[in-house]
Amino acid sequence: MTIRQMHGDGATLALGLDVGGTATRWCLRDGERVLARGDGPGFSGVQLHTPAGSAEVAARVTALAERVLPAARGQRLGAVVAGVTGVGAGSAALAAMLAQAFAVALPRVQVTSDVMIAHRAAFAPGEGYLVYAGTGSIAAFIDADQVLHRAGGRGVLLDDAGGGYWIAHEALRRIWRREDENPGAWRASTLACRLFAKIGGDASIDAVHYLMEHERGEVGRLAFDVAACAEEDALARAIMHDAGRELARLGNAMLHRFGPRPLRVAGGAALLHAQIEASFRAELAVPVAVTFAPLDAAAAAADWACAMVASA
Repeated sequence: MTIRQMHGDGATLALGLDVGGTATRWCLRDGERVLARGDGPGFSGVQLHTPAGSAEVAARVTALAERVLPAARGQRLGAVVAGVTGVGAGSAALAAMLAQAFAVALPRVQVTSDVMIAHRAAFAPGEGYLVYAGTGSIAAFIDADQVLHRAGGRGVLLDDAGGGYWIAHEALRRIWRREDENPGAWRASTLACRLFAKIGGDASIDAVHYLMEHERGEVGRLAFDVAACAEEDALARAIMHDAGRELARLGNAMLHRFGPRPLRVAGGAALLHAQIEASFRAELAVPVAVTFAPLDAAAAAADWACAMVASA
C-alpha cells in the first residue's frame, strides 16, 4: 500500500525546514519524490522570547508558507519537521505558528533544534561528530542511544566563536583596535572600507549602532565580506585563520569527551574560506577523518516528516 492510498484526504506531502538566523531552506516531498526546494526568510527561536520578536517570527513563517504552498499544487501537507536555531529541544509556540501557516494538524508538526537535524544529515547515531558554523557555532554528537551531546552553541552574546556573527564582530573590533594604534589606517584597508560601506559610516559609533540595531543573522552576513577580503587584507585573513582554530576547539572537545570518530564540518561560515579549513586541520588534537562539505539539513528534515506521514 502506498502512502497516497493510506491517506484518503490526500495529506501525503512532507515538508522539511532548516531554519537559521540568516535564511530558511526547505524541501517538499511526496513520498520518495522531491516536489520542490527553495529558501526563505530566516529567524531564531530566541526571537520568541519577546512579543515583538514573536510577531516578527510569525510574519516570517507566513512569508515562508507563501513561498512553499504554491509548490504543493493544491495538495495538503501531512507533516512538517523544522530544525530551528535557538529553540533548544523545541517550541510549542513555533509549532502552533507552523501548524496554522501550513494548515497541518498540530500533532503532525515537529520543532527541534537545527543541530539535531544537521547531525541526522551527517551521521548515523554513534558514528561521528558534527562541527557546524552558521551565524553561530556548535559541535554535536548523537550517540548510539539517541542522546544529543553538545559543545558550544551558547549564543553570540556569550561565545559562538568561529561563526558568522563572531567573524563580523571580530572584524569590526580589530579594525577599531588598529585605529587606536594608527588612526586613519582604515582608509588603506580593503576590509575596513568594505565593512564601513555596509554598516553606514566610518565612526565606531556606526559599528555599535549596526550591532545593536540588526538581528544576529544580518550581522552574520558580514562574514561573507570579511572572507571576500582575505586574499588581499591581512586582518581578514587572520580572522579566517582564527575562526578555524575556534571551530577546531569544538571538535577537540568532542574528541576528548567521547574518543576518536570522524568529523564533519559544515555551515556557511565554516565553508567561507580555505584558511578556515587549513587552520582547523592544523589544530585538531587527534588524527581523525575530517570532511568539509555542505549538509542537506532540509532534506533530512523532510525525511523525518515523510516518516511521520507514513506512520499516521
